[in-house]
Amino acid sequence: MKNLQTLISSEKKYMFNILDSIKVEIDGVKNPYDIPINDLFTMAARINKKRSFLFVSKVLGKHLPIEPEKALAIAALLGVRYLESVDGLEFKKRKDFLSLLFDGGSYDSLPFIPEKINPLIIGFAETATALGHGFFDCFQRAEYFHTTREDINGQAPVITFEEEHSHATSHRCYIPIEMISHKREIILIDDELTTGKTALNIIKSIHAAFPRQVYTVVSILDWRSEEDQQRFLRLEQDLGIKINVVSLIAGKVNIHSINEIESLTKITGTSNQKASIEVVQLDSFFTASTYVSKDQLLGVPFIKETGRFGLSSSENVAVQGKITSAGHFLRQKREGKRTLCIGTGEFMYLPMKLAAEMGSEVYYQSTTRSPIHIQNVDGYGARFGVTFPNPEDEKITHFVYNIPPSHYDELFVFMEREVSYIQLQPMLEELKKLGFQTIKIVFCSGY
Repeated sequence: MKNLQTLISSEKKYMFNILDSIKVEIDGVKNPYDIPINDLFTMAARINKKRSFLFVSKVLGKHLPIEPEKALAIAALLGVRYLESVDGLEFKKRKDFLSLLFDGGSYDSLPFIPEKINPLIIGFAETATALGHGFFDCFQRAEYFHTTREDINGQAPVITFEEEHSHATSHRCYIPIEMISHKREIILIDDELTTGKTALNIIKSIHAAFPRQVYTVVSILDWRSEEDQQRFLRLEQDLGIKINVVSLIAGKVNIHSINEIESLTKITGTSNQKASIEVVQLDSFFTASTYVSKDQLLGVPFIKETGRFGLSSSENVAVQGKITSAGHFLRQKREGKRTLCIGTGEFMYLPMKLAAEMGSEVYYQSTTRSPIHIQNVDGYGARFGVTFPNPEDEKITHFVYNIPPSHYDELFVFMEREVSYIQLQPMLEELKKLGFQTIKIVFCSGY
């Protein structure tokens, strides 16, 4: 098999070969911070008729394990880019965040965007919930919430919109009406703009009920075509608004399908039935909300600190203090030398931040709903994988990718809500195949 992903041509043109089946050409690349493009993502083939390819981020902690500080650094760089491109303010610490992204180190999460800039920030579920919250961390004065696929019992969402290409298309927003009933700028956070339709859908939904003058779309990658960009301009004209678009990398993507891809393969090998299983409770560190879902965990509340139901910057200061305390507690629970922390679904930000507090040799990623073709080939974006029903809602399938068997000796799985041991069993059986010596299930909200 040919090298899966090869950089060719000039500095502004790239070509990726995905499993000898899909060719992806990227040209006209704009890269204001000169970030090596191969340090931001690799590529994989999705099992999705609506979109056959996937940019697998190396900085989000979704499909690939990363040092959690990298995700915080990329969110901070988006904050810098926003300041410099939308507000015209120069930020001299840009180099510090670039160094953190490439060389590692600790991130203090201190807000640096001044109080005079006071937006409402919205992160897109599920992939950009942590990115959105990390971006929110940069503001001295702002409000934040993330969209959700959850159906909240007894509550009607303030706004809804659709993400057509996704496996879970409906987004819901459950927030106090006063959080969005104003004229301030709204900033939408996503990891990638392919067509930008999701951003336009939410702008239309918001503007129909809560009109304003300025919207900003912030994303790590912007691959919109000329036609896609024209859609943004037409919506600006139709609604009489301004839509800013901010990204770290922008370019044009062309896709060429070549061959059919082999069927999904799964991890094979002997399950480590001797792995010790432990439950860790963090409910004393976090605050139960009044919200519960309509799924099988009807009696277990979500927690307030995720941002799903809205946070202000002043409340976020308290959240950071709780994370520090809970992280210190978890550090004492560590037994292994090389530890992996896994968030679940939309529950990404708190596990990522907690992982950053747990010491050295700690890596982070999350489960995902996205089915991807798995091939153990160097350079490919999904070399290993396991799948299991979501313990919080068995109707939803979760996947975890790129964990080589026996690479980590210890695993912390973070779940927002407590579930029974029976509900955990399918997930545990799959995770045992990855060779962990100890598996700790961390619950942040209990019965």
